[in-house]
Amino acid sequence: MGFLDRLLGRSEPVRPDLDRLFALPSAAFTLRAAAGFAPTGLGSVCFASVEGGAFARLRQDVRELLDADTERGGVPVEFSRDAYGYTWLLSRHPADAPEDTVNDLHAVNTLLQDGGFGPQLLCSLMGFARVGDGRPLALVYLYKRGTFYPFAPIPGSGGDGPGGGKRDNALELEVRATVADDLRVEPDLSRWFPVWGAPGL
Repeated sequence: MGFLDRLLGRSEPVRPDLDRLFALPSAAFTLRAAAGFAPTGLGSVCFASVEGGAFARLRQDVRELLDADTERGGVPVEFSRDAYGYTWLLSRHPADAPEDTVNDLHAVNTLLQDGGFGPQLLCSLMGFARVGDGRPLALVYLYKRGTFYPFAPIPGSGGDGPGGGKRDNALELEVRATVADDLRVEPDLSRWFPVWGAPGL
């Protein structure tokens, strides 16, 4: 970053730090103990769509990376596209194996980044449900910021699709405080984007 950038108040972009994803299992333990939310075993990665042959190669690379291990006990990864044209990759694991979910998220992000698709990466999320009533929650990782934030849609509020619904802001702030020692939480609340209908949520 040059002198002129500093003088004009421009900040250097944050370099993605994918290793921060490995803090999720610790945050999952904290969330369960303090707030009663347990991992669902679902995790997903969202990226801007890649077209044509590049997308076909990407799908093949991801499948070879994640589906090759027949002992992982899960099902093949699932690709989907939302109403905004973003591509989602969903990984499934047993709910009591958050480390495996995180390994998949890290592997896919790394594959995309190393393959030159880093600019297309948007976010990754790990799904949770409250023990007892199944209330959904996600911890969302912003690739370009290297930070996390909680997203808590209110069930039945119309948020199952991309049109959105209502979110529980009070719960999100409570979760932020709960996991603050485990994760680097995004300080700018305007960047806590809703991920309505995201696979894994």
